[in-house]
Amino acid sequence: MRSLNRRDFMKAVGLTSLAAAGLRRVGAQPIHEGSAIVDRITEASRGDAAFIDDGRVIQPQREVPVFRDTDVLVVGGGTAGVAAALAALRAGVKVTIVERYGCFGGLWTAGLVLIVLCTHAPIDGKRTKMVHGIGDEILARIDSKKFGAVNYGPDSTRDATTDPEVTKYVLAKMLREEGVDIILNGWVTNAIMDGDTIKGVLFESKSGCLAIRAKVVIDGSGDGDVFDAAGAESVPHVHRIGLVHRLGNVPEGPAPEGLTLGGVTPIPGVRWVNMQGPQGDSLDVQTLTDCELDGREAIWNRLKRIQETPGYENVFLLDVASQLGVRASRTLVGTTELRLEDVLEKKEYPDVVGIGGTYSFLKGLPCPIPYGTMVPQRVENLLATGRCVAADNTMLNYTRLIAPCMLLGQAAGAAAALAVQENSTPREVNIANLQALLRQQGAYLG
Repeated sequence: MRSLNRRDFMKAVGLTSLAAAGLRRVGAQPIHEGSAIVDRITEASRGDAAFIDDGRVIQPQREVPVFRDTDVLVVGGGTAGVAAALAALRAGVKVTIVERYGCFGGLWTAGLVLIVLCTHAPIDGKRTKMVHGIGDEILARIDSKKFGAVNYGPDSTRDATTDPEVTKYVLAKMLREEGVDIILNGWVTNAIMDGDTIKGVLFESKSGCLAIRAKVVIDGSGDGDVFDAAGAESVPHVHRIGLVHRLGNVPEGPAPEGLTLGGVTPIPGVRWVNMQGPQGDSLDVQTLTDCELDGREAIWNRLKRIQETPGYENVFLLDVASQLGVRASRTLVGTTELRLEDVLEKKEYPDVVGIGGTYSFLKGLPCPIPYGTMVPQRVENLLATGRCVAADNTMLNYTRLIAPCMLLGQAAGAAAALAVQENSTPREVNIANLQALLRQQGAYLG
């Protein structure tokens, strides 16, 4: 490969360069003017500093500024959260989404869990797509990009695997195109309550602690952080915590025995490698710290073994997930619990809001999802979505997967919008109207 001189480089990346009068400019901006002294930057809302009182750390009472008012607030920009925001917006209400990281997709992107499991089920002996509506629209847009997806399409016999950077781009573009209010790098830490009714949340950011008021809040945090802060009943879980990575320059063909090279990705020569990891409490900060550090150490040790294998000397570590692979932490106690025995007995739910594809322990059966899995038993104006919905200890291994999260997200967003429009609580939403809206948005309900 020939080396590029400066002019060739500027042409290649599509930027203009001006060198007249000794000034070097990129995109019409002087490259030496990257920093400037200003009178004042944004003032952070921290209140008075905490102080020590008899050995205890005390935080003074303070007023929290209201950053935004919205109809529907979605907390968490993972797969379920994005689908929820799009569904609510398309139903005609104002929507805000808050994500703690700098990108959308959650474990699908930042966590590098790239395979979209449970998109299909065998119906009448034929492999049939279960994920329609917003979820399939997202997958189709990813697949339309070069190196966006593999195994997507009517002729595929496997679930799709997507590229994380394409997915990040597509999710953000869809949200921005449709006018969802977006807040990135905001970590929701508490709920705003009026008795048993949630009125919004508090979030921490570089701008300090700020408030968002909302008519309906959707908890798509994965860990149930919002419904826990609101006082809703929940079930704690301890599960394996992994750390996914990608390898580059992987030779084609079967790997030697004992060598783990991971699954296929849309990019030739790149594989994604899952990690089971140890069981641990995903709500404990020290556990998360240890899993992160130990996981990275294990990845480098594994890479060393690969590079010592003849023919694989040039395999390299492309990237490590920026988000730990938390599988379960807490689930909601809802008005309905999704239970394995009910699915295997083909229980019918009058409040079905989605039917997902099959999974290993479902024995080829599709999985109906009842609305009650998202509704707290007591707290009002709040819905859960994604991996923290009400499910038994087996079925949470289904609801945490990408495709079911797409269905759960769309259902939660549509329900929240209806609650706003009907001036009711999510608990009181007319199920027939909700199902009609979901079908209108392309969802498959049987």
